[in-house]
Amino acid sequence: MAIDKLLVANRGEIARRVFSTAKDLGIATVAVFSDADADAPFVAEADEAVRIGPGPATKSYLDIDALLDAAKRTGADAIHPGYGFVSENAEFARRCSEAGITFVGPGPEAIAAMGDKVIAKAKMIEAGVPVVPGYQPPDGQDADDATLIAEAERIGVPVLVKASAGGGGRGMRRVTALADLPAAIESARSEAKAAFGNGALFLERLITGARHIEIQLVADQHGHVAVFGERECSVQRRHQKVIEEAPSIAVDADLRARMSEAATAAAKAIDYVGAGTVEFMLDAEGSFYFLEMNTRLQVEHPVTELVTGHDLVRLQILAAEGKSLADVQTRIEGHAIEARLYAEDPSAGFVPQLGPIALWRPASGRHVRVDDGVQTGQTITAFYDPMVAKVVAWGRDRDEARRRLAAAVADSVLLGPGTNRSFLLGLLRDGDFAKGDFFTDTLDAREDLLPAAAPSTAVWALAALLRGPAPAVAPWHSTGDVQWSVDLSHGERTQTVLFAQSTEGLQATVDEQTLPIRIVSADEPVVVAEIDGILRRYVWARLDADRVAVDDAGHAFTFAEPRLVGGSDEQGGGDEVRTPMGGRVVKVLVEPGAAVEAGQTVAIVEAMKMEHRVTAPRAGVVAGVTATPDQQVEPRQLLATLEPDENNKEEQT
Repeated sequence: MAIDKLLVANRGEIARRVFSTAKDLGIATVAVFSDADADAPFVAEADEAVRIGPGPATKSYLDIDALLDAAKRTGADAIHPGYGFVSENAEFARRCSEAGITFVGPGPEAIAAMGDKVIAKAKMIEAGVPVVPGYQPPDGQDADDATLIAEAERIGVPVLVKASAGGGGRGMRRVTALADLPAAIESARSEAKAAFGNGALFLERLITGARHIEIQLVADQHGHVAVFGERECSVQRRHQKVIEEAPSIAVDADLRARMSEAATAAAKAIDYVGAGTVEFMLDAEGSFYFLEMNTRLQVEHPVTELVTGHDLVRLQILAAEGKSLADVQTRIEGHAIEARLYAEDPSAGFVPQLGPIALWRPASGRHVRVDDGVQTGQTITAFYDPMVAKVVAWGRDRDEARRRLAAAVADSVLLGPGTNRSFLLGLLRDGDFAKGDFFTDTLDAREDLLPAAAPSTAVWALAALLRGPAPAVAPWHSTGDVQWSVDLSHGERTQTVLFAQSTEGLQATVDEQTLPIRIVSADEPVVVAEIDGILRRYVWARLDADRVAVDDAGHAFTFAEPRLVGGSDEQGGGDEVRTPMGGRVVKVLVEPGAAVEAGQTVAIVEAMKMEHRVTAPRAGVVAGVTATPDQQVEPRQLLATLEPDENNKEEQT
């Protein structure tokens, strides 16, 4: 049945991506949006849009009744779920079918089979697909803690604790010592319940020095399975993908054929229809093991599209309409790499960064693709994943794609909330990554890749000039002798910049280094400045009356008027425990009067679908607790206060 009007039950860049193909096919489009997304670009790009609820996903994008009602009200005859949210919800697929709405994806039985990782493994064993050794509770049951601990002792460490209904690293914990297992089980259960509504767990042997390889396929309703080669997603932080590429340098033609055959067997074992990805672990000896099957489009699908020339969303729609894919042929040309740009601070444990976007200027150019979901003026909230954009580049070979992607990441400027862009640039330019010597456990061991970029002397001077205060006559036009100073702060550093204007021009002194500086033009978002004889363009934005942001060679720096703060820790002053990010309080672990040690967890806050531990800045006694479970908190909101421990005064002095 032909699709005439398509509702996308999702948001951000994936909604925009699906709309693009739908419009190319002449299909009318419908967006659904929460209150938090009312000003998002995907809403304006659809032919129609329907509000489905407030910001929290549980009350909007996960509300099946609201989604189906929106389809009914607009006359949409099909729903594309994107990824995340209800994309792998078997109940949603079933409800769509009962309502006479085409679900652009597999049937509910296939989703259910692959949605429970324990059942999925059992089916793969039946289909002859190799699986990672481990422990799966029988019949999809939830094993108790004692059973999991006993089985982990049998398997040995390192071992992974994983959520049966999980994915994307949520509800997953790596355990290298059996003594840490009980805490890992508790934490994984809590996160799995919050993310998937199911706290069931299973165990897998952790294969070290492995590569994460996935096979992309699209199956039609006539038994044909089209395979589009592999992607490598080995660059991961805490099991969250950071960089993806196609093809993999570790996969030759023979291995590709064997993995594709296994992926096809997996799809046929569950009568799969639509786009799907079968994920494998590839060990150092060349053996591969089934991990899971994602019954949806993947975040990293653009790299496959760039090397094969196929529009995977188009093929999804054709399969949903009942068309045959028997004639689809795949040929891999060149290499493509994707980097995920997130609003997060790598130097502070990758804490999500929220707030209004003062400027978003994505890269452009030949063989560069940016799939984004934000725009200047939009606010990044704690309700959803912090991904800003996927920056992708194609090259004739891997090194050309890598260099082209690094340039595109540097050119994709977001000012306002902090991002992981400096981290991505360091990674893309790293020697081991350039050689392809990266495995699933490499990134977590490479602390040297965390950003260490600091503003140059020239950027300090430029920021001081842009922020002011300056003389009444603009210094780059004044002809008299004038001197003044500007105090700025960036992070924990405060800097005084001295300016001297004479008939010979303007000079800035920073840390006893004097530089001639001349502003040629300063119209946002680009300032053209000649500093120390070098003429350069900088992207910049005025965030508010006290703050300016300047981008320098791919690194964004925010400068503000210095402010006195009590204490030096990132969560607040020495007597305060504040959450560094907004989100939902999952658990409060202390009570008034309790003694705490420095670094002890005080509360757990869920933000962007991940749990974050908020710790005490110093040892002391809890004087008061202001946080409560399920409470929504803003960034830097007070959770608890501390006071000196009278019993340990001598130690503290």
